[in-house]
Amino acid sequence: MTRRRFKVLIEWDPDESVWVTYVPSLNHLSTFGETKEDALAQTREAILGYIEAAEQEHLPPPALDQPIELIEVEVVTA
Repeated sequence: MTRRRFKVLIEWDPDESVWVTYVPSLNHLSTFGETKEDALAQTREAILGYIEAAEQEHLPPPALDQPIELIEVEVVTA
């Protein structure tokens, strides 16, 4: 059994009233849940499914996570 860690971005979607997650190192794999805990549980399941599908297709394992930086950009609007 191999343990891997993946960086996950999580944000609240007020339009759908759910937490949405993204896994950048897995082609921005995304899922959601009504609570943060549910969204992260769904994300773990989706990651496992992604890895299993990649293995079945004999694709190389996902690359190691790259650094993620959240940057605030200011724009001027009319």
